[in-house]
Amino acid sequence: MPCDRKIRTTAACISFMLEGCEMKKVRSNSRVYSRFFILDSDMRSLRWEPSKKDADKAKIEIRSIKEVRLGKKTPVLRNNGVSDQFSDECTFSIIYGENYESLDLVASSADTVNTWVMGLRYLASYGKHTLHMIESNQNSLRSSWLESVFQAADVGTQGHIPLSMAIQLIKSLSPGMKTKKIELKFKELQKAQDKLGTKVSLEIFTEAYCELCTRPEIYFLLVQFSSHKECLDSKDLMLFLDAEQGMEGLAEEKCLEIIRKYEPSQGGQEKGFLSIDGFTNYLLSLECHLFDLQHEKVCQDMTQPLSHYYINSSHNASLLEDHFWGSSDINGYIRVLKMGCRSIELVVWDGPDNEPLIYAGNLMTVQIPFRTVIDVINKYAFVASQHPLILCLVTRCSAKQQKVMAQHIKKILGDRLHVDPPDPEEHYLPSPERLKGKILLKGKKLPGNCSDSEGDVSDEENGIEMCQSMAEDGTDQLNEPLERKLRLSKELSDLVSFCKSVQFRDFDVSRRNQKYWEICSFNEVVASRIANEYPEDFVIYNKKFLSRVYPSPMRIDASNMNPQDFWKCGCQMVAMNYQTPGLMMDLNIGWFRQNGNCGYVLRPAIMREKVSYFSANTKDSLPGVSAQLLHIKIISGQNLPKPKDSAAKGDVVEPYVYVEIHGIPADCSEQRTKTVTQNDGNPIFDESFEFQINLPELALLRFVVLDDDYIGDEFIAQYTIPFECLQAGYRHVPLQSLTGEFLPHSTLFIHVAVSNRRGGGKSQKKGLSVRKGKKAREYTSTKTIGIKVIDEVFRAATQPLREAMDLRENVQNAMVSFKELCGLTPAANMKQCILTLSSWLLNSDNTVLVTVNLSEQYPSMEAQGPIPDLLRKVLAAYDTMIQTSKMLIESADVVYVKIMQVQKAGLDFHGDLHEIGSKEGLKGRKLQKVFESFAWNITVLKGQADLLKHAKNEALDNTRQIHYAAQSCGISKSSSTSPDQLRPRGALETIPESENTSDNGSCWQQQAWE
Repeated sequence: MPCDRKIRTTAACISFMLEGCEMKKVRSNSRVYSRFFILDSDMRSLRWEPSKKDADKAKIEIRSIKEVRLGKKTPVLRNNGVSDQFSDECTFSIIYGENYESLDLVASSADTVNTWVMGLRYLASYGKHTLHMIESNQNSLRSSWLESVFQAADVGTQGHIPLSMAIQLIKSLSPGMKTKKIELKFKELQKAQDKLGTKVSLEIFTEAYCELCTRPEIYFLLVQFSSHKECLDSKDLMLFLDAEQGMEGLAEEKCLEIIRKYEPSQGGQEKGFLSIDGFTNYLLSLECHLFDLQHEKVCQDMTQPLSHYYINSSHNASLLEDHFWGSSDINGYIRVLKMGCRSIELVVWDGPDNEPLIYAGNLMTVQIPFRTVIDVINKYAFVASQHPLILCLVTRCSAKQQKVMAQHIKKILGDRLHVDPPDPEEHYLPSPERLKGKILLKGKKLPGNCSDSEGDVSDEENGIEMCQSMAEDGTDQLNEPLERKLRLSKELSDLVSFCKSVQFRDFDVSRRNQKYWEICSFNEVVASRIANEYPEDFVIYNKKFLSRVYPSPMRIDASNMNPQDFWKCGCQMVAMNYQTPGLMMDLNIGWFRQNGNCGYVLRPAIMREKVSYFSANTKDSLPGVSAQLLHIKIISGQNLPKPKDSAAKGDVVEPYVYVEIHGIPADCSEQRTKTVTQNDGNPIFDESFEFQINLPELALLRFVVLDDDYIGDEFIAQYTIPFECLQAGYRHVPLQSLTGEFLPHSTLFIHVAVSNRRGGGKSQKKGLSVRKGKKAREYTSTKTIGIKVIDEVFRAATQPLREAMDLRENVQNAMVSFKELCGLTPAANMKQCILTLSSWLLNSDNTVLVTVNLSEQYPSMEAQGPIPDLLRKVLAAYDTMIQTSKMLIESADVVYVKIMQVQKAGLDFHGDLHEIGSKEGLKGRKLQKVFESFAWNITVLKGQADLLKHAKNEALDNTRQIHYAAQSCGISKSSSTSPDQLRPRGALETIPESENTSDNGSCWQQQAWE
């Protein structure tokens, strides 16, 4: 295929097919042969040569084509002997004939594959057309629109416009396109027509626009869904939005509204047609961005205790550069507050004229009056978020100036300052919702019985946090607490309520003595050691108490630690140097976008529940958490800029994309695309990747675009997004610069699909397509506690746990088999399966070979006469899927109740577990092991019950998808029943949530059953 990628229309595809090209033909015995494939001049047949067959046999009639499949989606191409030899993007299959035979082909590039697939699908759908007919019928909407644009610019109706104006017109119609590229295209077309000059005619303008602004990958997508050759009507668009974009239940009026909004041509708006330009506009709009717009507002439960949230935190916000030479500026505080930061550090020192100052502890940095900083904080505290702001006071000034600090705080902050003492009867901190609009002070506090105006408090934590210099002998003294005293003003002490700073000793001391309103700060070195040596204890500690992790003073360049290292342990506040861009800040900024950028993100349920087991360093799937498979296809890039300050290679960019997963150790992974050369900043990648996500709630997806250069790869752009914010389907990814600014019109075009991973353990190479029989299954089970009476209770769950896994796995296996026979990947949804099948089920006389009977609770497929072997296999696979789904739906409630009864019985021992263990003679590490195994069992039981509930809901949803798809495709038996009416009653109702569920331990109570 030509490297200049001029294949932008169906006519161009067919022209290419008429010329022919060499491809590899894969036979059922896995042998591969190179053949030359060509479309006959009458466009009735596809032929290949050389061949040992007769000329009449080495061909396929176009009218016999049932389907053209993109990728390795036939048994021949999925064969282990062939699958690993070729990339998915370079393979396709033609299903043809009454017996649904397959011609399996491998092309030299994804471009060539797309050209053949687009051309063959067009011919198979619309029959024989001459090139002249195709060209005369296509682009009428686009042509009329471009003509009106041109005429509006041609004020004197001279039939031409100045070249400069033509360039500006195309730039306005396709923002981001380079002037030089447009100018070269005009000159190329003028030269070809012998019309060189400074004037541009309508013909040349239209041709230039079509060649420059038609994105082949979007055109290819449009043709797949179009029933009107080269535009979408409202029903086509509805089908695309439903099947691919996951937008269920759309009314036709909504689709017409989209057409009216994004279609540029007047004719298209009036007729309800979306042309290639309108479709491109829609896919580039915010509605089709990767980030789910629902997360742009606060969308999480904000009534949980403060300790159940991650809190966006800043370290040394006043600094604009590094700690040693960097300057300070009041704008640093404004910047972090506008970015949603909810925890700010204030390092206060003695200043002249009894006015305390803020600076980072280095006299070379600019010193800012404390009063000025509090003024700015008061002004901007709640601009980005109404949820509580925590000011972390590090007082290095005298008691005298501390009184001045207190006076400024009270006068400036007024009622916003939260000073009410904590309620000793409570067990958890109040919620962000309850503390809305309030500012909390984190700092040292004098004992309650202190009656003097000032007193001494230990200064271990502040000493560690603020000592930014090295010891005199050059060694780092930060790992040991600095035993020193601080003189503290009672007036300042009384302003501290919920965030009293205390020193962390160990987890046992904290369990016995620490109050819920007390907070510990950890140097990152100490926190890393604790996270590595005591990951489970750290998670449990952070369920109740706030913890703050701050960078090591060794980071004099103000570099950042990886926040994920501490988020995975439940640490709420990981203080970041906002002035330093890079990977770590990308993760932090991306992470806090998921809840309206309010500065608070609810931690995963497994890290909040009172009795649960979670190890931060797990390298495998988690008990009771449904792992997900993320399928990403990087399709193309748009308007990729040259790396900043890059002088090499002129304007040439040779990009590649890294796709990274950041989360718990089991999830961390990265893969990269190939490098694309000669792309004009608009590369086509066409590469697919698959990632297993074991803890989706803590995972981030990051795209990094780099320029491949022999001197050293250079950063172009990045985008970081929480897994929970992903939208499935065809999406554009807005790219950001190194410092976080969005690059105008620079995007990646991708496809996203998320599916449940079957079974437990690590992911298999083949992902979902690897099925496990009962003998190969690794059943989830409870652990032995070592206390007989408790072990007997948990042992009762063994059979229900096996039943639950069998119910889920049987459905998953059946669904994978059905999808594979439909020629789809396991990531496909049920609507896509039925839509694909519907194209097979029409005979040459338009009679339906198979219908879907929707009059019963579970839709059945019924053959309407003799059918080919392949369809018989499809029907058998469908029937197995329906029967296993029926078994799951009708048995789930009973099995769920059994599992939850065991869990409730186990929880009855929780309060007395320590006493029971002691009576059994267990202590120390053995007793701790009892608690861990107990928490594991509770987590497994709740998790497996939740997975079963989710599987039932999914099976019900699949049934509804089949109903909708069968009706929309016209393959259903007449039925007046709606899919909502067909929702099974009684035992088939969705398993209800407990009304008493909470994250504080009551979630294990027996759920209500109706």
